[in-house]
Amino acid sequence: MPETAALLTPASIAGAAYIVAALLFIMSLAGLSRHETAKAGVNYGIAGMAIALVATVWLTFAGAWGSPQATTGLILLVVAVVVGAAIGLWRARLVPMTGMPELIALLHSFVGLAAVLVGWNGALEETGMTGALLDIHHAEVFIGVFIGAVTFTGSIVAFLKLSARMSSAPLMLPGKNALNLGALVAFVVLTVWYVITPELWLLVVVTALALALGWHLVASIGGGDMPVVISMLNSYSGWAAAAAGFLLNNDLLIVTGALVGSSGAYLSYIMCKAMNRSFISVIAGGFGIAAPSKGDAEVGEHREIEVEDAAEMLKNASSVVITPGYGMAVAQAQYPVAELTQKLRERGIEVRFGIHPVAGRLPGHMNVLLAEAKVPYDIVEEMDEINDDLADTSVVLVIGANDTVNPAAAEDPGSPIAGMPVLRVWEADNVIVFKRSMASGYAGVPNPLFYRDNAQMLFGDAKQRVEDILRAI
Repeated sequence: MPETAALLTPASIAGAAYIVAALLFIMSLAGLSRHETAKAGVNYGIAGMAIALVATVWLTFAGAWGSPQATTGLILLVVAVVVGAAIGLWRARLVPMTGMPELIALLHSFVGLAAVLVGWNGALEETGMTGALLDIHHAEVFIGVFIGAVTFTGSIVAFLKLSARMSSAPLMLPGKNALNLGALVAFVVLTVWYVITPELWLLVVVTALALALGWHLVASIGGGDMPVVISMLNSYSGWAAAAAGFLLNNDLLIVTGALVGSSGAYLSYIMCKAMNRSFISVIAGGFGIAAPSKGDAEVGEHREIEVEDAAEMLKNASSVVITPGYGMAVAQAQYPVAELTQKLRERGIEVRFGIHPVAGRLPGHMNVLLAEAKVPYDIVEEMDEINDDLADTSVVLVIGANDTVNPAAAEDPGSPIAGMPVLRVWEADNVIVFKRSMASGYAGVPNPLFYRDNAQMLFGDAKQRVEDILRAI
């Protein structure tokens, strides 16, 4: 019994709780891979985080007795949890679905800042290590600060771009690729230097270097690639958390950070393949460069359609495909779109949705919005599943989408989005484009679709226009 009691220390119990939490996080990722199990996956993640928080608070509480320093740590922990929870609940209740991309970017910045602070604490704290262990510790500090600082400023820039507080156009500094490469080479040299001679000024230099690099990397990427950027920042935040875990000797942070880092990187790779982008080039700020292209005035004249004519066209259609984009999310048009879908299906008209891999500004953004409006999931198809059927479709409704249905990607080698797979909506018999104006999309690229002979524009708020069509039907 004494031996058993000796094994059941606060640290060992917390370690066991961390293992359970890590397993729940793995189950959460597995559940989120399919829509049928997504809700269970979310619940697993919530349970894992709750266990991790309780174990951490209890471990701190157990070590607080008889130690003024530990008691102070417990008080700070409780205050941090209460304040963080209050802010999180407040923002989660207020943020609309259209604001989720920039909120996620902002949350990533907090992870990066935390990693920087943990790294600096590790550098200033007396460890008692010697020899090779001390060298490893210095490397952990330096790498952790670098990853965290890149994540911090990169996420801030992503937040500013996604919330329209900063232009979505790419920053084009002279020799930008050389600047990025030079920063990485300088980081490697400084890391070796710091391991050999751990001077504090080296840590100051690498912090400033990483902050500048993070800002420049994301500022150099254009709006068309922002969904990939968000995914990559998610990956960076994971590696930053893992680095903090090594410094804090926390197994849960290491495992969780590795899960987030690897899954985010793999998702980014999948998205780059779907967009025909180079994975390395996107994360290095190599895309989004504005190439010479024709202005809107040179493309042709657009045609407009009235609500009554659009309704008549839909009533006479045999098949309809709806391709939503970020504009649908902004207008909150998913609910009347779901109602329109139901009405058309009741008339015997085949209705399906075509979802581009980067529709919206967040992976899976459109799928979540449509599920929220109770659109049947079996009629929601990915781009690769529906593209070949568009030529046999009577009417395509383009609601708030722009860059993901741009023919220039397939037909104009000089376009900034050249080579990116898009929904070939122009192959349908008729296309109705719901837009507020003739302005270019988030990537800032003119769209020749608007001037095609089989395309007509329906201007105004998407939600109002769809509701008008419903009344006309």
